Amino acid sequence: MRAVVVRQPGPDGVVEIVEVPTPEPGRGAVRVKVAAAAVNPVDLLVRRGVGGTAFAAARDQWGIGWDVAGTVDAVGADVLGFAPGQAVIGISDRLDVSLAAQADYVVLEAGNIAPAPTSVAAVAAATIPLNGLTAVQALAALGLRRGETLLVTGAAGAVGGFAVELAAAQGVRVIASAGVADESVVRALGATDFVPRTQNLPDAVREIATGGVDAALDAAALGPAALAAVRGGGRFISVSVPATPIPLRGTTVTTVLVRADRRQLDELVARVDAGELTLRVAETLPLAAVATAQRRLAAGGLRGRLVLVP
Repeated sequence: MRAVVVRQPGPDGVVEIVEVPTPEPGRGAVRVKVAAAAVNPVDLLVRRGVGGTAFAAARDQWGIGWDVAGTVDAVGADVLGFAPGQAVIGISDRLDVSLAAQADYVVLEAGNIAPAPTSVAAVAAATIPLNGLTAVQALAALGLRRGETLLVTGAAGAVGGFAVELAAAQGVRVIASAGVADESVVRALGATDFVPRTQNLPDAVREIATGGVDAALDAAALGPAALAAVRGGGRFISVSVPATPIPLRGTTVTTVLVRADRRQLDELVARVDAGELTLRVAETLPLAAVATAQRRLAAGGLRGRLVLVP
């Protein structure tokens, strides 16, 4: 089978598509025939930091790709609830693997997959796991209550967009920060108020929420600028380790690094099938165009995910 790997850190040209034996699912694992695999910023992190990434083990090669949609191809021992031919979505949530989701087949632990939504095709479904779980887990860590105020930076992006929609559904007042052209998009997702990213963020937010917001979800990795918009004693969530600021003014500052969670995947799928969660695909490309996809992602400005199709 074909798989996307990197053997040494570097620019997009170091990404390779190699022929490897099709992996077998071990105990508690499932092999998925990949129909679609989304491209995410973590792919660039792995490519640039191979061998030096703090979370990576020593290997000859590192697999690329976290999001997958496809069908169950084989199941290992002790796996219940999944059978060959079943449509699923899943997440490969480790940095230290030699094969990952951007491949013809991927082996995942059974707890990393869930039945796929029935209302959307595999390409759209592949955009759910990584960013959807990140948004769910960040919001859970913030512990928001109905009527509280949340700032979401990068609100037009993948994590930010999910966070806006999920928080608004909880009855939270959302102040969204994004590009000027994205105002209508984030308001449609449920944002009550909007701050263009060209404005001074703390000052603009405090004009809307006197004293600052109750919490901030910093999907744009702004760090101190987003924290300064939070009231004293408020909560701040970063989804990027380098952008985690010092917890000034008695704030609670937390970094959320995504993990697989079957129950949360099921909830996200249910929301998609109920029409309560918006999936956005920017473009579909063949697996062979992975380097092109990484260049486009690195250039920024995408609204929706790039998705590779084997």
